[in-house]
Amino acid sequence: MADAPDIPNGDNGSKLAGVFRSLRHRNFRLFFIGQSISLIGTWMQMLAVGWLVWRLTHSMFLLGLVPFIGRLPTLFLAPFVGVLVDRLDRHRLVIATQMLAMLQALALAALVFAFPRHDPQHLLHLKDAMIVGIILLQLLLGFINSVDIPARQSFVVQMIDRREDLNNAIALNSSMVNGARLVGPVIAGVMVAEFGEGVCFLLNGLSYIAVIAGLMMMHVQPNARAAAESHPLANLKEGFRYVFGFAPIRSILMLLALVSLTGQSYNSLLPIFADDILNGTSRTQGLLMAATGVGALAGAMFLATRRSVRGLGRVIGFAPAIMGVGLIGLGLSHWLWASLLIMPVIGVGMMVQTASSNTILQTIVDDDKRGRVMSFYSLAFMGMVPLGSLLAGTLAKFFGAPATVIIGGACCIAGSVWFSRKLPALRPLVHPIYVRKGIIPEVATGLQAASEQGGPASADLTRKNADW
Repeated sequence: MADAPDIPNGDNGSKLAGVFRSLRHRNFRLFFIGQSISLIGTWMQMLAVGWLVWRLTHSMFLLGLVPFIGRLPTLFLAPFVGVLVDRLDRHRLVIATQMLAMLQALALAALVFAFPRHDPQHLLHLKDAMIVGIILLQLLLGFINSVDIPARQSFVVQMIDRREDLNNAIALNSSMVNGARLVGPVIAGVMVAEFGEGVCFLLNGLSYIAVIAGLMMMHVQPNARAAAESHPLANLKEGFRYVFGFAPIRSILMLLALVSLTGQSYNSLLPIFADDILNGTSRTQGLLMAATGVGALAGAMFLATRRSVRGLGRVIGFAPAIMGVGLIGLGLSHWLWASLLIMPVIGVGMMVQTASSNTILQTIVDDDKRGRVMSFYSLAFMGMVPLGSLLAGTLAKFFGAPATVIIGGACCIAGSVWFSRKLPALRPLVHPIYVRKGIIPEVATGLQAASEQGGPASADLTRKNADW
C-alpha cells in the first residue's frame, strides 16, 4: 500500500480527517471494521456473564470470583506468552485466538440454552452445575485471552505502513473498544431482560466471523522475531531484564498494575450497584456500562486528535486521578441520574491512562521484544484485574460495594501523585529514544549544531525539549 499524503492542518475537515488518518491503511481498516462488530458481542457477553452469576447466586464473592478465574491465566502466563508471541507469526496467532474465542462463546450459549430459565424448581438442582460450567468456560477464555491480548497489541504495528500513524491507530483502536462498550451493554441489558443471557452469548459467538474474515483478507509483512536458535528461557530472561531494567517502562507498568488492581475492579461490582443500590435491573447495569463507554470514547478521541506522542507522560500522570475522583463519586451516589453523570469520568480516566501507556510502550520498544513487553502490559492491565475483582468481592462482603470503590478511587489518586513526582527523572531517559526515532528531529539538529560550536547548549536543549 502506498503511503497517503500528509493531511494539512488548515480547516475543520482536514482536522477531522486527521483524527481518522490511520484508517487509510487497508489492513488496519479491515481490522477496525471487523473488530468493531466483534467487540459489541464481547461487551454483551461481559454484562450477561456477570448478571447470570448474580441472578443464580446473589453472591458477592462469586461475582468477584468469576472475573478472577477468567483473568487468572494472564496473571501467571503473561511473561511466557510474550516469548511465544515474539517467536511466532503474530498474524496467524491472532486468527487462531479469535477462532478459539468464538468457540468459547458458542459453548457458553449452549450451556445456558441447555438449562430452562423459567423453571426455578428445576433450576435449584442445576444451578451449581451451571456455575461450574461458567467458571470452566471463563477459565478457557482466560487462557485464550492470555495469548490473544499481547499478540493483538503487538500486531497493531504490522497493520500500519507509516509509524507516525501508530499513535492514532492505538487511539482509534481504543475508541473502537469503547464505542462497542457504549452499544454492547445497552443491547445486552435489553436482551437479558427479554430473552435471557444465552442469546447474548450466541450473538457474541457469531460476531467473531467479522473480525476473522477481516484478518484473513489482510496482506501483512512478517514480524521481526526473536532469534530462533536462542533458548526460550534465554528470551524470557532477556524480556525481564529489558522491561524491569528500564525505569520508564517499569514505572508505566507499575502505575497501570496499581490502577488495574484497585480501580478497575469496580466493574465486577456493577450488578450490586444496579440491583441493590439503584434498585434497577440488567438494563440499569447496561446503562452504567454504556455511560462509562461514553467517557472512554471521549478520552480515546482526545488521544486520536494528538499528532505526536510528545507530552503523553504528563497525561499518564494525571489520568488515574481523574478515574479516582469518578470512583469516589460512584461510591457516594445513590441516584441513577448522578451515577450516569459520574460513570463517564471513570471512563475518561481509565481510557486515557491505558491508551497513553500503550502508545508510549509501543513507541519506545524494540520490535523483536514487542511481544514480551506487551505481555507485561497485558499482565499489568488485565492480569491484576482478577486479583482486584476477588479483593473487591471480599471487601464488598464486609464493608459494602460503595466503600470498596471509594477505597479503590483513593488508591488511584495516590498512584497518580507517585508517578507525577517521578516524571522529571524519567524524561531524560526517554528523550534519546525520541530523538533517535525522529519524534523530536529539531532537537537532534540543535544538539548537533551546539556540539559543532563547542558550546554547553546541548544539555540545555535536552532539558528544554525532553517533552514526555
